[in-house]
Amino acid sequence: ICYMPQHFSYDKTISRVENTIGNSFNLHLNSVHENLTTTVIFMCTTSGLGLYSRPFIESFEETPMLVAVLTYMGYGILTIFGYLRDFLRDWKIERCHVAREREEQRDFVPLYQDFENFYTRNLYMRIRDSWNRPICSVPGAKVDLVERVSPDYNWTFDYTGKVVEGVINMGSYNYLGFAENTGYCADASAEVTMKYGVGVASTRQEMGNLDRHEEMEELVAKFLGVESAMAFGMGFATNSMNIPALTGKGCLILSDELNHASLVLGARLSGSTIRVFKHNNMQSLEKMLRDAIVHGQPRTHRPWKKILILVEGIYSMEGSIVRLPEVIALKKRYRAYLYLDEAHSIGALGPGGRGVVDYFGLDPRDVDVMMGTFTKSFGAAGGYIGGRKELLEYLRSHSHSAVYAASMSPPVVEQIIASMKCIMGEDGTTLGRDRVQQLAENTLYFRRRLTEMGFIIYGNNDSPVVPMMLYMPAKIGAFGREMLKRNIGVVVVGFPATPIIESRARFCISAAHTKDMLDTVTIPPCLQTASLSFLSKLP
Repeated sequence: ICYMPQHFSYDKTISRVENTIGNSFNLHLNSVHENLTTTVIFMCTTSGLGLYSRPFIESFEETPMLVAVLTYMGYGILTIFGYLRDFLRDWKIERCHVAREREEQRDFVPLYQDFENFYTRNLYMRIRDSWNRPICSVPGAKVDLVERVSPDYNWTFDYTGKVVEGVINMGSYNYLGFAENTGYCADASAEVTMKYGVGVASTRQEMGNLDRHEEMEELVAKFLGVESAMAFGMGFATNSMNIPALTGKGCLILSDELNHASLVLGARLSGSTIRVFKHNNMQSLEKMLRDAIVHGQPRTHRPWKKILILVEGIYSMEGSIVRLPEVIALKKRYRAYLYLDEAHSIGALGPGGRGVVDYFGLDPRDVDVMMGTFTKSFGAAGGYIGGRKELLEYLRSHSHSAVYAASMSPPVVEQIIASMKCIMGEDGTTLGRDRVQQLAENTLYFRRRLTEMGFIIYGNNDSPVVPMMLYMPAKIGAFGREMLKRNIGVVVVGFPATPIIESRARFCISAAHTKDMLDTVTIPPCLQTASLSFLSKLP
């Protein structure tokens, strides 16, 4: 297998493109935009020959050296002032609002880890107003926010009683716009609520298995193109409670370094050996697979009972799409199992909205465990697992989420059924198909607009998750506040959710967004006024 260097850099740009159609095998260098000095590198590998039927374009620009140095300096200054303020708090000169040990408990085993709380006390509190903003409306294309102010620099908040109306929502995972209180789905959920009520008050194995649950799981299996499917009341628990049921001691889990916390927790709870490969790096994954086959388990060198590869469809912080054709090829070659988390990709990718498998035109049977959530594209709650019938029968009796968790609420189930039928066209309309197409168009348009303005964005061109790099810690709070002043709600993310020098704003595109809304967000006076002082990359 001959790979070009995965992290090959040109003009400080890291871009990966697969363009292997038929037997073509070329290397191209094209300019991204006439206003930018960066270059996208079209990269094809012999191992990917014939696996991709469409261009696979992802861009990750390296952090400029000057920006990295200034970012580290910023965190260093914040840390120094943090220790100074902690010194003042220890001497009772400054009041400490955070929970701490009482004096008479100083000799006990610490309940609060003082060093772990350092970041919260001295860095997070400075920009805490950028998160946890309460909304008082449907999280659609626009939301209403409850206005709040802080009299003590974000330690506490007071509500003014006012409402900030019509804030453009660029933060919710409402990819297909089904988070709504009117229309076909809302009416169906309201009707089911009147018949079944809100709660079931039992587990599926006891008195909580409704006919609507059975219909939903059959529909999910049909939608995914698998033999069987099973639904759970919580998306996070779908991963964290089911992975331990699939693997255990003597098994090996190969996990992408940027996998979601639910996948990480599930892997740890399983008791399996965990090895982490570089993000979307097939060379790193194959090396680990080869070593696992050759060397076996540590000390005994016995063969692993099973090898499970954990990947996501769309990575929610990077906006990247898994290189699924290559993962499947490696999985088949080394006879491993594949666990695919489609929390962000189901409904948001593919011509039929069936996720990353549909996006690449692959066979769903090549994925052993297909996992996803209903919380995003379907505007509901919970998660699912799809696959072979034998797998699902096993999980029904061995998964803690299945045995001990309460059943899904009937109106939530109906929201899933109605929205999924809409996407599949079984409601007699083209509304679902139109929304999938609209999301794809909005994604391409918004990414192109940000690129034209000179901002550094990460991820795949077709990903509705659009990270825009901010880098320095001061920009995190400043950008969120300035955008809110202009009635635009965005999510800003920093360390420890991202690497310390890669703070970012994360936009989530929705089919419910109109072109006027996206223009309002990307119109030069808006973004430039909010961030020109620290994001100037324009000519």
